[in-house]
Amino acid sequence: MNTAAKLSAYGVTLALLATGAWAIGTAVGPLTSEAGAPGQEEHAGGGDEHSGTVAEAEHVDQPEGLASARGGYTLTPTRTTLTPGTTESFSFRITGPGGDPVTRFEVEHEKRMHLIVVRRDTADFQHIHPEMTADGTWSVPLNLPDPGAYRVFADFAPSGGEAMTLGADVFAPGDFQPVTHEPSRVSRVDGYEVRLDGHLVAGEASEVRLTVSKDGMPLTDLQPYLGADGHLVALRGGDLAYLHVHPGGENSGGPAIPFIAEVPSAGTYRLFLDFQHDGVVRTAEFTVEGERS
Repeated sequence: MNTAAKLSAYGVTLALLATGAWAIGTAVGPLTSEAGAPGQEEHAGGGDEHSGTVAEAEHVDQPEGLASARGGYTLTPTRTTLTPGTTESFSFRITGPGGDPVTRFEVEHEKRMHLIVVRRDTADFQHIHPEMTADGTWSVPLNLPDPGAYRVFADFAPSGGEAMTLGADVFAPGDFQPVTHEPSRVSRVDGYEVRLDGHLVAGEASEVRLTVSKDGMPLTDLQPYLGADGHLVALRGGDLAYLHVHPGGENSGGPAIPFIAEVPSAGTYRLFLDFQHDGVVRTAEFTVEGERS
């Protein structure tokens, strides 16, 4: 395929991804953003999730992460195109109801800002923590390893306000080759094996349990990461509706890490577990089906 044809195919692919995400995102119900966190069951958002513009009307039934604006707060990247395979500074601001950058944030899970970056086919997942300057600009080194459309999720709580997750698209130009994912409940990374047990039932609080072992032996010395034994993010296939949960109860050090999650609909979900052992944070990934209630 010549260069012009590749670029044309890439553009068509991105258009289809954007159209599909909008269509699915406007047709589903609320998504609980954190297990057991009251008052976060309905996080509305308005606007075009891809252009970053703000709509006047807010949809109370829109899941987390599908919109770039909600409740007067807007996620605004300073750039939306990055070079694939190159580490560059990625920066953004959160503006408030008056249009000015927000500079005061609550500490949530040991950080004032959590940034999740995932390619829209979920082939690449990163959980990083930017730093903020006095003018409200957040910056972090970011490497998008391959061409494609990526979704960035800013997970934060403005001081005196409720926690929320806003999303925006960024792009790495080039020949995009989408990846599909077969159902999987066992993930292997760097000699570790993580097994997922339990079922996701739409509209219900569902317990899932992640069990970590190494070389066939269950681990009992997991180190806290962001204040917990593990950190779990779930993304719905198609539109990347965002679910952010943490384990309940006290840290045990493993091997089992329980989570309570409520997914908004049946369908395929990609789950990413960050866990820390021997001073290194690793990510295990799974593909599971959300079941109808």
